[in-house]
Amino acid sequence: MTKKYNVYGIGNALVDMEFKVTPEMLQHLSIDKGVMTLMDETQQNKVIEHLPPPWKKCSGGSAANTMVAISQLGGKGFYSCKVAHDDAGLFYLQDLIDCGLDTNLTPDTLPDGITGKCLVLVTPDADRTMNTFLGITGDLTPQELNESALKDSEYIYIEGYLVSSPVARQTAILAKSIAEKAGVKVSFSLSDPNMVDFFRDGITEIIGNGVDLLFSNESEALKMAHTTDISIAISYLKTLAKTFVITRGKEGSLIFDGEKIIEIEPHPVTAIDTVGAGDMYAGCLLYGITNGLGWEKAGKLASLASAKLVTNFGARLDTATLLSLK
Repeated sequence: MTKKYNVYGIGNALVDMEFKVTPEMLQHLSIDKGVMTLMDETQQNKVIEHLPPPWKKCSGGSAANTMVAISQLGGKGFYSCKVAHDDAGLFYLQDLIDCGLDTNLTPDTLPDGITGKCLVLVTPDADRTMNTFLGITGDLTPQELNESALKDSEYIYIEGYLVSSPVARQTAILAKSIAEKAGVKVSFSLSDPNMVDFFRDGITEIIGNGVDLLFSNESEALKMAHTTDISIAISYLKTLAKTFVITRGKEGSLIFDGEKIIEIEPHPVTAIDTVGAGDMYAGCLLYGITNGLGWEKAGKLASLASAKLVTNFGARLDTATLLSLK
């Protein structure tokens, strides 16, 4: 039976504000470079005071970026998240609609509170450092889940950032359980090295008895396996997931399709901003494997699109550019 949705995503809904900064500025502000750090609203506002004006603002969050890519490519997606009834929340909702995604959000049911924001700090080496205030976004509850849409999907995609909030983590575990009982395949992203460093037990709790598809970059995979040897990390991930992806930046990526490792060649480019590269890879791969491309072709599309993405500022490509890569 054909499902209505290729992918049902859940994640943190964050309004991304991008800034161009120097490594010295990060050091001066005592910000750890290259990772995502959670902070409260007061801390975030203090950081903003020392930054140049943001050059770009858009709706984001890791899973949202992935879901937008799926929709742009012609896939059908549903995104569950939580925003407040404020300017940022209404902006976020409208952007999801404009991107062709179905969602649990409606203007009349948005609660009071503050929508989460993420400061994306991009240095000249194209690295991205993120400082996040989750706001109401971090309180993702079972109420935000749409069970009928979830059951009518081929895959659920759960972002690892949900692990940092106890209530969101339990919601992710519930969503995984609903999916498994309905025969929906479960995909999960480790999301960030800091999530593995500080919330490893929570990640293990979400993964539970395993997932169908795991997304990881090399750093996250090595940290999960407590090793510096990629072959050991590969063996370890096989105990967590039926299939998985390890992205390796300039060295390309590895896909385990359940039987063999497929090496996906990189596309050498001059990167100026790596924000969203992993999200784009996940979106293209999920689109590909739910639309008949097969693992290798889906991986090649994902590699090409993420390489194209890092030559631009921002976590998205325009739809025409992304479609031209198919």
